[in-house]
Amino acid sequence: MPAPELIAPERWACIDFISDLHLEAGDPATVAAWRAYLRSSSADALVILGDLFEVWVGDDVLGAAGAADSFEADCCHALMAAAQQRSLFLLHGNRDFLLGPAFAQAAGLSLLADPTVMVFGGQRWLLSHGDALCLDDTEYQQFRQQVRSADWQQAFLAQPLAARQSMARTLRRQSEARKQSGVAYVDLDPAATRAWLTLNRALTLIHGHTHRPATHDLGAGLQRLVLSDWDLSAPKPRAEVLRLSMDHAKPGDAVLVQRIPLAATAPPH
Repeated sequence: MPAPELIAPERWACIDFISDLHLEAGDPATVAAWRAYLRSSSADALVILGDLFEVWVGDDVLGAAGAADSFEADCCHALMAAAQQRSLFLLHGNRDFLLGPAFAQAAGLSLLADPTVMVFGGQRWLLSHGDALCLDDTEYQQFRQQVRSADWQQAFLAQPLAARQSMARTLRRQSEARKQSGVAYVDLDPAATRAWLTLNRALTLIHGHTHRPATHDLGAGLQRLVLSDWDLSAPKPRAEVLRLSMDHAKPGDAVLVQRIPLAATAPPH
């Protein structure tokens, strides 16, 4: 079935894409960089392609005791402030797939289906987190199918908040152990990616998840643009914005695609 469409208003001249920030209280450098970006960006719209948070165990975390001063509430306030300046959209990742309508309302953003087609600059851009196309990781695909089911989510969210937070910490430890083991992460399946693009009459897929920023030529005029993850605490700090903007200097107002290092997103002085 073709993906739903997000049609950009004519007034939008610039759209930013970010993903895989994995925000958590224990990484203040990345959080600070993200806040600075939200304040400085001149884009008309921001699309977050998943894994904004390292983990999200349910929207009720916003209503828990002491939640008004919590890390999650602070992030929602930052997003709501940004939403006064531009349109915000978020597509679920593999870490924050439980973000729901209460979060979206508190943050002033709209949730998108995965995938979604964005129509901008006379082109159709297919947007996804990307994990659904990592088909060779059969173990993960089975896990993904399970946790994305309504029955599993209902049963999980019915558990006490403290129990869910404990389970999330366990899953994070397992994930870190896997990273430290040096296991090679699976990339997107080329045939499935081309099939998605063809079905949705799009030439370009924009996605995150793999933490391998690059442009991949898929043949027959098709391509995928992979977003960078953000980690300002890494030995080599990284954070990148993918920007689509109308290039009025070219005939037909072509769309200009730019990869902008975080430092370059600040307004000129």
